[in-house]
Amino acid sequence: MRERLLSSLTHTKRQSFVLGIVCAAACIAVEVFLSLFLVRLMPGGFLDGIYLLGVLLVSVVWGLWPGLVTLLASATAFDYFNLPPQGFFFPGEHWLWTPLLIFLLVGLATTLIAARVRSLGIQTNERRREADLSVQLAHILLRTENLSAALPPASRLLARTLGAPGLEIRLAEVPAGEQGEVLPLTEGGDRVGTLVLPAGTSEDVRRRLRDRMLPSLEALLRAARDRENIGAVLASSRDELRRIAREQATLRRVATLVAQGISSTELFNAVAYEMGSLMKADHVSVTRYDPGHTTVVGTWSLREDVRKVMPLGSQWPISETIVSGTVLRTGKPARVTNYEETSGTILRWAREMGITSALGSPVIVDGSLWGVMLAFYSRWEPRLEGAEEQMTDFTELIATAISNAQARADLAASRARLVAASDETRRRIERDLHDGAQQRLVSLGLELRAVEAGVPPGMTELREQLSQAVQGLTGVVEDLQELSRGIHPAILSKGGLVPALKTLARRSAVPVELRLSSVPRLPERVEVALYYTAAEALTNVVKHAHASVVCVTLGVAGATVRLSVSDDGTGGAEYGGGSGLIGLRDRVETLGGRLTITSSAEEGTSLLVMVPIEN
Repeated sequence: MRERLLSSLTHTKRQSFVLGIVCAAACIAVEVFLSLFLVRLMPGGFLDGIYLLGVLLVSVVWGLWPGLVTLLASATAFDYFNLPPQGFFFPGEHWLWTPLLIFLLVGLATTLIAARVRSLGIQTNERRREADLSVQLAHILLRTENLSAALPPASRLLARTLGAPGLEIRLAEVPAGEQGEVLPLTEGGDRVGTLVLPAGTSEDVRRRLRDRMLPSLEALLRAARDRENIGAVLASSRDELRRIAREQATLRRVATLVAQGISSTELFNAVAYEMGSLMKADHVSVTRYDPGHTTVVGTWSLREDVRKVMPLGSQWPISETIVSGTVLRTGKPARVTNYEETSGTILRWAREMGITSALGSPVIVDGSLWGVMLAFYSRWEPRLEGAEEQMTDFTELIATAISNAQARADLAASRARLVAASDETRRRIERDLHDGAQQRLVSLGLELRAVEAGVPPGMTELREQLSQAVQGLTGVVEDLQELSRGIHPAILSKGGLVPALKTLARRSAVPVELRLSSVPRLPERVEVALYYTAAEALTNVVKHAHASVVCVTLGVAGATVRLSVSDDGTGGAEYGGGSGLIGLRDRVETLGGRLTITSSAEEGTSLLVMVPIEN
């Protein structure tokens, strides 16, 4: 309450002089009336202090000079109404001058003290207002991310508070003399802004600005500029982190596809999509270098019909393609920002698609240039600067996928060659046994039968020995036939898989239940793999399963042939342990198939083979 009263009494804006005269006159009139009233109650009392109240009020509110004028007027009233002879302006006796002089001295001291209090109050009020102004300026300047946008409201606030309309705070340097007085704002030797004062600004405002407000304003501008710079750096860092996070997530997805070993076409299309989404491209294609041209092996586009943009398998002359040709010559990333420099097919395509620029990054596989990844844009933007480095991460993954695919293809081809060589060796051994040793043994048996028939009747012992020899030889021939059938059954080559499985079922020591659908002749490698799988499974059932029945199921579902062998035995079948299942799995996987085993003591063992017919 007292602070508000003091603030209102010591307001920096000078009060009306006329109002001061009126207030002084009113105070003197009240003082005279009060003194005349009190003199009747207290005859001979000292009533001169009453006349100091108006002096005190005027000195505090209007200042020193109005207070002195009020003091002289109050002294005159005191002399006229209270000092004898009353009704005259000067005391009649010399000793009466003493109270008047004392009144003047005390009044002068009161006026000086009141004026000083007023001055201190005005300074305190100004400092408080300046502190409030600094707080408000700090709220405006330090809570914005755009300092230039915050300067106009800050300038208006400062101008309104100082009473200087047209005052402006600017960041740029303003030449002196163009728009009033220019005060440079510096902090630590660096220029942080400019304060433009309008023409006619009072000296009091200039003094306040220079002495007290400029340092805080300079510090605020420096802090605001630092905050703006830090905010810009943080925003840039956040954008960069988001970009890196998106890029890493994209690369992880592509790397997962590479690890899954999906087909090359699916992988290349997925890489094109991921890179196009990340780099905001209009079209992306993965192309392979072939003699004289490039071949599109993967593509993606913002347009719905990708085939019209850059179809899979389409070929493009290298001589007409600036980016692909540059990458082929240099082995480094390249770009083109004006397709008008091209010609032929690629120029017509670019005009039709609205393409104006493109980026290209080489795909290096095992140290050799394999192809190029291309990103097409309908307009060039500054954000694409340095985009080739982002493409490099994708091309490295493509190179890894191609290397892995090539390695898998080479391994599969090697395994297929080993299986084919093994099957061919089996066929040759079976043929040699059938056409060679087996035929000779049969001929030898017939000759022994002829000798046995020519033995005289009296040589019974010799006849019996020859008969035993023929029987033994017949057993050897049967064993040899069984051996040759195990190596490579002739019925498989002649009749196909279904008759061969029926033969296996008849020869099995465990009853076999066959469920054979109508299966056409399959590729020889597929039939051989399925036959040996069934044979090995039946052998394992006889040796280990202790089963009462075996169920063999064969069928074709689409482009896949399925073979299932299940029993009701003791279970426990697993890869390894001399079961021969590892070799069967390798043979099946060589054909692009899959072999799975489910074995438990409660349900027995089930073996399932799925092999693509065309592999």
